[in-house]
Amino acid sequence: MTYDMRQGSSGVVSGDSDLWCTYAAVRTLSWLERTGDLPSPETVGGFLASRQNSDGGYAWSAGMSSDAWATYYCTQAMADLPDGSRGAVGSPSSAWVWGTAHEDGGFAMMPGQSSDVWATYYAVRTLVEICGERPPEALFDWLAALQAEDGGLAWSPAHAKDGASDARACYYAITAWSTATGGQGPLPWDRERLTGWLRDRQSAAGGFTFQAGDGTDCLWATFRAVSALRRLDENPRDAEGCVAWIRDRLLPGGSFTRWPGYPVPDVWAAFCGVGALRELGAGLADIADPVVEAVLSFRTGQGGFTYRTPGLASDVLTTSAHLLAGHFSGGGERDALRWVEGCVMPNEHGVMYMPGRGSEVRCTLWALSAGAFQDDAQGRARIADWLASSIQNPDGGFGYWEGRASDMVSTSAAAEILHRTGGSPAAASLRGIAAYVATCETAPGQYANVPGGRPTLRATLQALRALHRSDGSDGSDGARVGDVLARHRVRGGGFANEGNRVPDLLSTYEAVVAADTFGLEWDTGHLTKFLDSVRTADAGFAWTPLMATSGGPLADCLGRRLELRLSPAQHALPPLALS
Repeated sequence: MTYDMRQGSSGVVSGDSDLWCTYAAVRTLSWLERTGDLPSPETVGGFLASRQNSDGGYAWSAGMSSDAWATYYCTQAMADLPDGSRGAVGSPSSAWVWGTAHEDGGFAMMPGQSSDVWATYYAVRTLVEICGERPPEALFDWLAALQAEDGGLAWSPAHAKDGASDARACYYAITAWSTATGGQGPLPWDRERLTGWLRDRQSAAGGFTFQAGDGTDCLWATFRAVSALRRLDENPRDAEGCVAWIRDRLLPGGSFTRWPGYPVPDVWAAFCGVGALRELGAGLADIADPVVEAVLSFRTGQGGFTYRTPGLASDVLTTSAHLLAGHFSGGGERDALRWVEGCVMPNEHGVMYMPGRGSEVRCTLWALSAGAFQDDAQGRARIADWLASSIQNPDGGFGYWEGRASDMVSTSAAAEILHRTGGSPAAASLRGIAAYVATCETAPGQYANVPGGRPTLRATLQALRALHRSDGSDGSDGARVGDVLARHRVRGGGFANEGNRVPDLLSTYEAVVAADTFGLEWDTGHLTKFLDSVRTADAGFAWTPLMATSGGPLADCLGRRLELRLSPAQHALPPLALS
């Protein structure tokens, strides 16, 4: 694969700050002892503080549910900022984190979800390093169960039984143990087998891969592997070769890039490069100035950071939204699709939200719906294989990306992708989806996003569509769709996710997609009333009638697609999902 289109960008830029990028930027500056170079650290603190919800946790975006990952990123980044520019961090966040704890000793990304090692790592670091508390003793039994037969550590005890070891899972588990014990407690794994598995991920070139069988070394895997070894007081087999490989990723006068042949420095590469050299005890003084200069150039006007120079920081969801709304013409559409198709990491085959980040199920569905890989049968087959062989969880469901516990949004999106891409791997995976969907049923015909959660319109419709795609339907799902639509139908137009009082664009879009999927008739006048209530003065669309301004490119895309569904041509709605 070539990455020439990455130098510039043929995608669409949202201009928004990203929490993942902001955390990476602040952490990198902190490791270099250069947070004092931030021109206005208080605006960074303001951006981070804006992600806190009333429940004490933090979310990726304003209005989303709290999760353990966002809570750690926000609280750690604020702690790294200079005095006087930090937001308030304290017991409300601690109480929210404890609400994600499981009796088995692990933690979930949000209350009700299954435990996984990503969430456990973030929860333990937040409790110990930010809140000064101790995790439960049961944590160590849960961590011990992560060791797979090959000696590596997996995403969860169930994944370990399947032998799904990964360098990231090793780092998260070892760091959780080290954080909880100060690195002094009994090691809950066979040290020799674990160290051997990690060291075997290093190639002759000096870099590391995430998993056995991966073909391309990457800086992310290298950082996680050397950090995990460091916490065990161990080193790579070839530490000097590793340092040389990392430094080869540094561009003259710029920052780090992610893997050989990839040309664009980004914030996660800076984070991984600096972090790995620091763990290896290599000097940083000679590279600090260009790295700091590059990272500071990634600031946005909102106070946070994006992954590269803001004017070129395209992302897949925004670009797909513009494609689906018909905003491109001629060669622009072709170039945008090629840009989206290039957002794939060397050892994964789903589409990323932004280049260099892990492949995500929802982003892959948006990309395919926008036309990506339409003429590339091999590309679609690789996506189906990625879903079937790499990221489907032992419970049959899917999370946002590899190793994250299952949720209904991702599972429904995966079912649509597998239905679209087809093939024998897809068929096998579709059969497993019904088992996860059943765990989210709260009452006959009502479903939540995660087991034990509250039933909502969107989760119920996503569950019924996933069952329909997986052939797990009992033949009465059309009637069930009709029943739930009737319960959430708002008299003045549109559908509400909870109850039937305040409609919203996402729920109304999901309602029409589900009705079309099951061949149900629906009231065009009712939809027209709703669209009139959310259409904004600049021809965009708000998320709800209570908002006066456009919800951004994604809301505008959903509103435009509903308009096209009402048009004489009755354009079909792509099965898009966000939450």
